[in-house]
Amino acid sequence: MSVQTFPLTERIGTEVRGDVATMLTAETAGHLRKLLIERGVLVFKKAGFTDEQQVTLAGLMGTVRDEGENGVFKITLNKAEGNYALKGSFLWHMDGTHDDVPVFASLLSGKILSKVGGQTEFANSYQAYEELPEETKDRIGTLKVVHSVTHSMSQAGVSLDPATAAAAGRGDKVHNLVWTHESGRKSLVIGCHASHVVGMAMDEGRALIKELIAWATQPRFVYRHEWDVGDMLIWDNTGVLHRAEPYPEDSGRMMHRTTLVGEEAFA
Repeated sequence: MSVQTFPLTERIGTEVRGDVATMLTAETAGHLRKLLIERGVLVFKKAGFTDEQQVTLAGLMGTVRDEGENGVFKITLNKAEGNYALKGSFLWHMDGTHDDVPVFASLLSGKILSKVGGQTEFANSYQAYEELPEETKDRIGTLKVVHSVTHSMSQAGVSLDPATAAAAGRGDKVHNLVWTHESGRKSLVIGCHASHVVGMAMDEGRALIKELIAWATQPRFVYRHEWDVGDMLIWDNTGVLHRAEPYPEDSGRMMHRTTLVGEEAFA
């Protein structure tokens, strides 16, 4: 069975259907990588990828980050473990803004789902930038933003000491508000971790960030995924914001993630 693709919305998201074995070839994976960069999110509904198959596909599309068990990190919200990072995932964000080079992409499979909540939303920050009014593009083109894990956690209702964040390699970072990629495309580097704008009054800068997040997460730029067990998603972290809908801490929800290391520094 050949691989078929179907756009899910006009601006973001493509469903991929076909035989898993066919997808696990260098040629097909190469096409999927190009489609991922073009469409932001790939959706494999009820494909039932095993952990090994997920990591294999990831390795054909990029370089797998060493995390979890053999490249698979198991994500669950467990109050006893005090997993503060997952609380932040309920807010719009991109991964790796505390680094110079953010992760390229993530693959996420649904293994155990919550009966309530847990949907995942993705917003195309490439398209959101492209459709900004020209006067806004001119206004923000040279601005820099401070990104802070402690700021994002405070918005999620979690207290995190700045020294603790810095010691964990998650100290504050300054990035251009508009990322000009090597491809020439531009995207907005925003999210709950965007604390304030360099050289701008705190209130004014935060109002601008809030305005841009609201713009980028309009329904026309968003794909919302309703999970079924066996679904797998891949998203381009360099040009897509994402968030999960809150779900009960005791739901047992379990997702398996494989991450592709970054290939391009913020610019």
